[in-house]
Amino acid sequence: MEGAVSSCIFCQIACSSTSTTLLHKDNRIVAFQDINPSAFRHYLVVTIEHIPTVKDLKRRSEDFLLVSHMLNVGQNLVQRDAPHAKKYRFGFHQPPFNSVNHLHLHCFALPFIPRWKCVKYLSLGSVGGFIEANKLLERIKPLSPL
Repeated sequence: MEGAVSSCIFCQIACSSTSTTLLHKDNRIVAFQDINPSAFRHYLVVTIEHIPTVKDLKRRSEDFLLVSHMLNVGQNLVQRDAPHAKKYRFGFHQPPFNSVNHLHLHCFALPFIPRWKCVKYLSLGSVGGFIEANKLLERIKPLSPL
């Protein structure tokens, strides 16, 4: 796993070994602009710990709190930087549709630019595709109170 972590671009960004400008950093996550934006504003919120995909998250409080924190930071960033956007969207790609095997939240201030890019962010039901952050939180919410 160590080799996978050292070759992971998001791990490199999270430990500040690239020139990527961080919009947010704390002990659990970092946030930065997507290198190939699909919307008016398109940010990524990435875990510092190497968690490969949403499939690695469990129904437990630490995973629920981590994703909640990612969503909160992402919402604050796009609403701060695009306060007049008509719509915001937050979610994750699910395997096999994720391009980087490191948990990352896509944060959008819409519209998609160009409009056809919305296709990359469609839910494909049980096949996978894109899952809205709130739906993921429902899926991993602990059965017992936090």
